[in-house]
Amino acid sequence: MPAVSGRGRPGEGTDAPFVPRRGRLVASVLAVLTLVIFLLVAIFVPERFHLVDRLGFFLIGLGVAGLLSRYMTIRAVPRADGLLVRNLGPQQVVPWEDIEAVRFSDGMPWVRLDLADGDDMAVMAIQRADGSGSLAQAQRLSDLVGAHQR
Repeated sequence: MPAVSGRGRPGEGTDAPFVPRRGRLVASVLAVLTLVIFLLVAIFVPERFHLVDRLGFFLIGLGVAGLLSRYMTIRAVPRADGLLVRNLGPQQVVPWEDIEAVRFSDGMPWVRLDLADGDDMAVMAIQRADGSGSLAQAQRLSDLVGAHQR
């Protein structure tokens, strides 16, 4: 991982949760737009569409907004027993001793953890789309991993 100067955002403790900034905003805006657009489509489609069709349009919009809302809940929370990682799938706690390295090379969209069992895991809470702040967050996570392995 490249060297990083700085330690995250001002006033942010080392045990503060990791949350994507830009991706969360984009998902929020898209969820609202999706709901509004599908609601308008449901209301203003031609009369040949019945109530069930209109309800179907709205339910599709609601489903897409629901998927986008899942993106808004992405986070990684440092805890005493390990790192709680919530990506798009189910959340899981990765014990500190199972994390061998934190990688965030150029071209990687988010941080990856190298695990003791030879596998790796994405931590979507730290995303390259967040700019230079993402490097500081990756460094903070790396420091946390190092501190818990001593």
